Amino acid sequence: MTLPNPLASNPIVTRYAGNPVLTAADVPYKPALVFNAGVTKYEGRYVMMFRNDYGDAESGTLLPHNTTNVGLAFSSDGIHWDVQEKPAFGIESDEIIRTYDPRLTVIDGRCYLCFAVDTRHGVRGGIAVTDDFDHFEVLSMSAPDNRNMVLFPETIGGKYVRLERPFPVYGKSGKDSFDIWISDSPDLKYWGNTELLLGLEKVPFANDKLGPAAPPIRTPQGWLTTFHAVDIDHNRGRNGWEPFWRKRYCAGIMLLDLDNPYKIVGMSKRPLLAPEASYEVEGGFRNDVIFPGGMVLEDDGEVKLYYGAADTVECLATAHVDDLVRACLEDQ
Repeated sequence: MTLPNPLASNPIVTRYAGNPVLTAADVPYKPALVFNAGVTKYEGRYVMMFRNDYGDAESGTLLPHNTTNVGLAFSSDGIHWDVQEKPAFGIESDEIIRTYDPRLTVIDGRCYLCFAVDTRHGVRGGIAVTDDFDHFEVLSMSAPDNRNMVLFPETIGGKYVRLERPFPVYGKSGKDSFDIWISDSPDLKYWGNTELLLGLEKVPFANDKLGPAAPPIRTPQGWLTTFHAVDIDHNRGRNGWEPFWRKRYCAGIMLLDLDNPYKIVGMSKRPLLAPEASYEVEGGFRNDVIFPGGMVLEDDGEVKLYYGAADTVECLATAHVDDLVRACLEDQ
């Protein structure tokens, strides 16, 4: 399936004029790329955990995957960030190759970190908890191949709930065609009741794969939930550091039932954010990529949406929560 090119962002969203809000130059331990951050508010300040990839931006080469780790920054306004002096999270073992793509959710006063790891036997998703961002307790790890996990910020019907993106290849004729799934747990360790939430075929601006984005936020109308949606065009050539990059990542948005998040109340049939700005479409490791990982609802109804751009920098966009809900219910 060939999709419209270009796709357009929904005008209800405004990119921050000072984008990007975090780049490799802001990080003292010198990564080449800083992107795909999880962001939340915790104990009165904004917290960002971000992915670091290392290499040489001038020559367009990256170091081996085992150099990837997760950094930490704090902010009083959600715009200007105080980056900590060293990476904050990574798992060292003979089995795990790298740790990346953090998502943050506060539940009952504790901060939970969802993350992905590449291992020698497949890609896994994990959940950890911290009270100080110094010490992390890993609570659970999925079987391969699963990642892009995000937690809801409260229990629903007495259960913790997460969105996830398994990516079976053998069962799908050896090609990408990945969907968003949902599971629940009594204790954040044992997960089950797994069901399909959103199939790729339901999203008009994707033909390759879907995945969860930022952890959902509660609104009176339902759980406001972002996702990433990927289309592929084999006519695309070199579009970044690699010899070719044929995919485009957009952000989508949907609304899930408050009491039964296995049910979609509404979904916008057009992208919330599509790659358009210069820092999204040129000069990056992989251009034409928008990857949301954090969403913060402010008291005045503003929603701050944090996203990685071109797999290279971290950016910010804003919208009013009422407009986002309306888009889910009316852009059918």
